[in-house]
Amino acid sequence: MSENLSPIDTAKFVAAKRASAFVEDGMKVGLGTGSTAAWLVKCLGERVQSEGLRIVGVPTSTRTAEIARQVGIKVVSLDEARWLDLTIDGTDEFDAELNLIKGGGGALLQEKIVATASDQMIVIADASKRVEKLGAFPLPVEVIPFGWQTSKALIEELLFSMDVLGQKSSIRMNRDAPYVTDEGNHILDLHVKSIGNARQLSLVLNQVPGVVENGLFIDICDVVVTGHGDGRVEVEDINAGTREEDRVEFATSDNIFLDLAD
Repeated sequence: MSENLSPIDTAKFVAAKRASAFVEDGMKVGLGTGSTAAWLVKCLGERVQSEGLRIVGVPTSTRTAEIARQVGIKVVSLDEARWLDLTIDGTDEFDAELNLIKGGGGALLQEKIVATASDQMIVIADASKRVEKLGAFPLPVEVIPFGWQTSKALIEELLFSMDVLGQKSSIRMNRDAPYVTDEGNHILDLHVKSIGNARQLSLVLNQVPGVVENGLFIDICDVVVTGHGDGRVEVEDINAGTREEDRVEFATSDNIFLDLAD
């Protein structure tokens, strides 16, 4: 399969493949949203088909739910599952403390709820997602549609008192109309460039009227699995204080994954 994938897609695939090994028979697993998380769902589907792996999946978006059902994973709601053994998801950025920016795929609210309802959160990413300081990726903030322009103005005003380099924001669009999340809300993308105090910013943003949640995931992620284009993976466990390197081997005939290549 490697000759059919770009280095970035190979990195996403090997990270997802390695992370899928954390899932054990009988687990209730949160399934993330985005291109890297889609590889993970496919990898788990392969284990369901080839090993008879029995798991219950709680998707964080309608798109993830569709993929999970297609590959044979039993899908339930979080209310049905109540608590999860593990959540595996992608990220837009992560730093040395495994704090994250998420929400580029528009599912940050469900992703944060599912992640915090889990015993453990594992993030899968390619090496480009590792940063020294969060903020280069626009920070998503989910807001209710009513008065979103007021919420936007209030957020931009408070950013002037925060330890950030930019204070502009933009409404995320879907063609000619504001993007609508699965929960019926809009997303403001904050162009802050660099975040000096992510914990403080997260707390302050959630005090703005109209804000539902923001894309800063602080002290939620336990493990990051980073993939590289040559098949190497790094597994970093923040709680154990360990960082290990591994390599994922895969057959070039694994065509079940080809429809996910970007």
